[in-house]
Amino acid sequence: MREKPLWSRDFIAVCLSSFFLFMTFYTLAVTLPIYVTDTLGGSTQEVGLVMTTFVIAAVIFRPLAGKWLDEHNRKLVIFASLALYMVCSFLYLGIESFSLLLVLRFVHGIGFGVATTATGAVAIDIVPEERKGEGIGYFSLFMSLAMVLGPFLGLTIMSHFDVVVLFAVCAVFGLIAFVFGTLTRVPVQAQTPSPARAEKTTSAWSWKRFIEPKAVPISVSGSILAFSYGALTTFISVYAKELGIADSASYFFVVFAAMIVLSRPFTGKWFDRFGENVLVYPGILLFTVGMILLSQVHGTAAFLLTGAMIGLGYGALLPSFQTIAIKASPSHRRGLATGTYFLLFDLGYGIGSYALGIIAAETSYHTMYLIAGVIVACTAPIYYGLHHKKAAALKKAYS
Repeated sequence: MREKPLWSRDFIAVCLSSFFLFMTFYTLAVTLPIYVTDTLGGSTQEVGLVMTTFVIAAVIFRPLAGKWLDEHNRKLVIFASLALYMVCSFLYLGIESFSLLLVLRFVHGIGFGVATTATGAVAIDIVPEERKGEGIGYFSLFMSLAMVLGPFLGLTIMSHFDVVVLFAVCAVFGLIAFVFGTLTRVPVQAQTPSPARAEKTTSAWSWKRFIEPKAVPISVSGSILAFSYGALTTFISVYAKELGIADSASYFFVVFAAMIVLSRPFTGKWFDRFGENVLVYPGILLFTVGMILLSQVHGTAAFLLTGAMIGLGYGALLPSFQTIAIKASPSHRRGLATGTYFLLFDLGYGIGSYALGIIAAETSYHTMYLIAGVIVACTAPIYYGLHHKKAAALKKAYS
């Protein structure tokens, strides 16, 4: 049989919508701390509050987003969430006080949590069933590219222009994300809830209306991974400065993303052809070794080499875990599965950034990255117990 095309008009549109969503997020993530301290005269604690408020809003609304996607018209959900995200992106241009910024960050976080869940669920609907691993891998690649380009662009703008230009660029990104999202045609079967799903919306309240139970086991593994990943995005620039190689901090993520880009055409196809275990265990090994080596580096070359190793590991693990969560769940609850996965991922990321920061303050960044590496290694037995072992037993029972 002829293989169904992956790069359709709608898949490209939803990938670009997701890319510009994350471009706004990562551009603001590295520049808002400067804005809060230099322009608004805020403290370090207030900087943390600005970032935490956004994440809390996204975490709260992700389960609701999954529920809305599975019980209501998906086109309407993606339109409304992207519209909210776009409007919030424009409102930064009128912010002049810290209290208003906090309110805006919370509402912006709502739009982000719902919109990223919606674009992910719609992308999954568009990708041909037999190419889920490859499709989700490419979709997450756009997020990885934004993770590198966003901070680089944000810091470049801040060093050459004022904050008005920064917020104007982010507003344009929000607008582009909205345009591409509205241009995406959602598959008919995904737009309208089935009678079975409509009937479930009238049933008694249950936590299963917000969380997909079958996506939880692999999402726990993703949460452990995110716990250690938080130490990279939050502290790598400070760590590089401590090592005396501050200029290399931005290149760390360039190398990190480059390895994801180079490996992505292969990893997705290997997932679909050979199964998830071929990618997950080597991915955990690369991530673990990379983090442990990062805790011991002293020079630029070794520093960037660890970025390459961690990038390869992360690039194999993130889309694999998300694909497993989707394939383990009923087709009519894929929106909930996507929301469940990113809910636990965000929780792990937030908790990890805070907890590992305390460890770094009490010990050193070397110790923090060493502990983070050991925690990543724990993902292997957790993955085996919660997914691999059960999947193997199920396959044996049906063989």
